[in-house]
Amino acid sequence: MTPWVGVVVPAHDEEELLADCLAGLRAAAGAVRDRARVAVLVVADACSDRTEAIARRHHVGVRRLAARNVGRARAAGAATLLARRIPPVWLATTDADSVVPRDWLSAQLAARDAGADAWVGTVAVTDWAGLPHPVRHHYRAAYDDGGSGDAHRHVHGASLGIAAEAYRAVGGFPPRATAEDVALVAALDRGGYRVLRDRAHPVVTSARTDGRAPDGFAGHLRALTRHVMPASPGSPPSTPLEPAAGSRERPDRARD
Repeated sequence: MTPWVGVVVPAHDEEELLADCLAGLRAAAGAVRDRARVAVLVVADACSDRTEAIARRHHVGVRRLAARNVGRARAAGAATLLARRIPPVWLATTDADSVVPRDWLSAQLAARDAGADAWVGTVAVTDWAGLPHPVRHHYRAAYDDGGSGDAHRHVHGASLGIAAEAYRAVGGFPPRATAEDVALVAALDRGGYRVLRDRAHPVVTSARTDGRAPDGFAGHLRALTRHVMPASPGSPPSTPLEPAAGSRERPDRARD
């Protein structure tokens, strides 16, 4: 029997960006159609715009939620998919403001076939419009942490996959408004599961600074902007850049 792969996309008022996200997932699903069936589920969390209508126009599943909490949204989406009569063997998750590459699911299934319990990808920003040029330079310098080969130390809910069995075993995504992805991967590491870190298939994500999760990726970009821009006369000196929640599994190191 052809296995199922479930993809969870949490979304809070994402009418402007969701269509591109779903187009990317449609291409990624097409690339594995000879190996797996793919079910995409948008979790419309406290949406007041056309997010749900756009998802339905793209013929993907929709679950409504009113939590305004990305951890609860990811967990609710995973629970919905796992409750199917024939549940998925693998769960993947991305964000509504991100576009996965065509080989995104192929890479995850290859990792599964090689014995991995989870796959942790990276993100890339291609449109820096509206942000000062130094932000781009400092972001990339910090993000390229010098890991050998494809290994890296980042964790992003925008590029993450996990075997359904391992997901259940560690209790799934915690109900956190930020860093639910970091907590999940940390639980896998503690449990001795095989987690493959792969930087070869980055997901293109938004460089917006009005993000949906508090202290998430957008918050990190805001903090980075404050850190790298010269202070105005009379302003106090800038403080060291604080870690951004929800982007790496090691809270003692500067986050992406």
